[in-house]
Order: sequence, then C-alpha cells, then structure tokens
Amino acid sequence: MSQARLMKIILALHQSEKADNAAEQRNQVVFKVVNDATKQEIKQAVELLFEVKVKNVCTLNVKGKQKTFGRVRGRRANWKKAYVGLAEGFDINFGLE
Repeated sequence: MSQARLMKIILALHQSEKADNAAEQRNQVVFKVVNDATKQEIKQAVELLFEVKVKNVCTLNVKGKQKTFGRVRGRRANWKKAYVGLAEGFDINFGLE
C-alpha cells in the first residue's frame, strides 16, 4: 500500500459517548475513515500515523440522515466508522483531556 494512500485513509477522530466508553473499557479508538477503506488499510494507516500496534479493526457504514431545511428535503452523506483496538501497552493521546 502506498504511503500517500495511507495518509488519506483517516479523516477525523469520532467523539461520542459510545466512543468514550470503548476507549475506557476496551482500549479502542474510533475514527471517521474514507468510504472505500478496507480493514487492512485502516490498520496500516493507524500504525503509520500514531506508531502503535493495532490488535483488530471493526468497521461499519453509517447511513446519512434525512433532514428538512424549511420546505426543502435533503440528505446527509453516508460515512464509514472504524473501531480500532490497540494492543496491550499502547495508547493514543490526543490531548483532549
């Protein structure tokens, strides 16, 4: 896998109550990733960017919500979420606390 492709896989850290619980209880981090990313690409990208050892990766596709803006109906874009499990002894500190 090219390093340029791996640098574009991870879009953002996903913050939610469920993501915080996963981080505390199961040593997992949740990311928003590009829609066509595979689990293997996500694993390689996290190991490259954060210099950690990844134990497992679980992905899911989040459906975009229907929204109404006045009289106009619209739809938010679909996106992909990745739960990345880190090996024992590894941690990613984003400095959010």
